[in-house]
Amino acid sequence: MPIPRHRFFLALLCLALLAGLMVWWKAAGRSTQAAPATATAALGDIENTVSALGKIGPKTYVDVGAQLSGQLEKLHVEVGDRVEQGALLAEIDPRIYESRVAGDRARVDSLTAQLADRNANLELARLTHERNRSVAERGLVAREVLDTSAAQLKQAQAQIVSLRAQLKEAQSTLEGDVANLGYARIYAPMGGTVVSLTALEGQTLNANQIAPNLLRIADLDAMTVTAQVAEADIGKVSVGMPAWFTTLGQPGRRWQGAVRQIQPTPDIVNEVVLYKVLIDVENADSVLLPDMTAQVFFVVSQAQQVLTVPVAAVFSPPNARGKNFVRVPGPEGTPPRPVEIGLSDREKVQIVAGLSAGDSVLLPQSASAGPAAAGGGPRPSMGMFGGPRR
Repeated sequence: MPIPRHRFFLALLCLALLAGLMVWWKAAGRSTQAAPATATAALGDIENTVSALGKIGPKTYVDVGAQLSGQLEKLHVEVGDRVEQGALLAEIDPRIYESRVAGDRARVDSLTAQLADRNANLELARLTHERNRSVAERGLVAREVLDTSAAQLKQAQAQIVSLRAQLKEAQSTLEGDVANLGYARIYAPMGGTVVSLTALEGQTLNANQIAPNLLRIADLDAMTVTAQVAEADIGKVSVGMPAWFTTLGQPGRRWQGAVRQIQPTPDIVNEVVLYKVLIDVENADSVLLPDMTAQVFFVVSQAQQVLTVPVAAVFSPPNARGKNFVRVPGPEGTPPRPVEIGLSDREKVQIVAGLSAGDSVLLPQSASAGPAAAGGGPRPSMGMFGGPRR
C-alpha cells in the first residue's frame, strides 16, 4: 500500500530537523572548549607596599586659651578665617584689671612721695648730727645731745631702706597687674587658619583652675597623616620610608610623603594592636582638610620598567626546590619553562631571567575569570576600624 504524500514530506521534515539539531549540538560542544587564557610579558612598574588607614591633620597648630577670668567681651574671628601672627583675636572685659592697675599706681605714687619726705628728714638728721659733733668736739654741748642726733640719723636711714623695699614691692605688683591687663586682649601666637571655636561672645571664662581654650589656629599648608599600622606590618615600616596616600574625595590622586615618626605606644581596637605612623605632606593647594580619611601605602620596595607577568602565570611545583616556572605556548604544547623572579605585588611579578618582552605565558583557567582571580587589586589592611588585613 503506497505511503500518503503528506506523511512522506512530514517524515523528511523531521529528519531535517534532527540533522540540524545534531550539527548545532556538535558546534556548541566545540565552542564550550575555550582557548587557553594567555598573558604577555611586558615592561611595567612593581611596587611592594604595606597599607593602612589614617587620619589627616595639621602638622602645626596651637590651642589659644585665656589667662584671665571674666566675660568674653569681643571675638574678632570666625572659623575659616586666616590670621597673621600678632592679630587681635578676642577681648575679655578689662574693668576689674584696670581698677587694680590704677590702685597699684596710686600706691606707688604714695610710697614715692613718702620716700621723698624721708629723704628730706634724712638730710636734716645728717646735718643736725654733723653740727652737734662739731660743737661737741669743742665741749660746748652735752654728749647726750650728740648721741640723740646720731640715733635720729640711723632711724632716718632705716626708714629710707624700709620705704624703698615697700616701693619695690608695689612696683612689682603694678607690673604683674599691668601684664594681666594685657592678657585681656588675646593675640594670635602664630599665623594660620582658625579651624575651631570653643567659646562665644558673652561667655564667662574661669581661668582659676585651668586655662579655658577659646579657639584653635592651624597651619594648613603642611599636613600630617596619622596612619594606624597593624602589628603584623609595623616591622616593615621604618623612618624615612617613602609613602603615598589617597583620599575618599579624590581616589585617583596620589599625595607623596615620607615617614617622620613611628610612635611606640600602640592603640588597641577590638583586640587589634595598631601603631601610629606619622607622614608629613605639603598642602599648598589646601585640598587636604583636617580629619579627612586617607588610604596610606608604605613603599617597602619598588622597581620601574622591568619585565613582568601576572602572578597567576608563575608556579612552583612541590618538588621544584623553590624554583619557579611558567608555561609558554608553542608548537610542542605548553612545556614549563624555568624563570628567575624578583619583586612582586598582588598583581604582577618581576621576571629577572627566562623570558623576553612580548613572550606569551599560559594562565590557569581560574585566573582567566578576571583580575581578582589573578591577584586582583589592592586589598585593604587591618586599619583603625578593624577592617581586613592587607
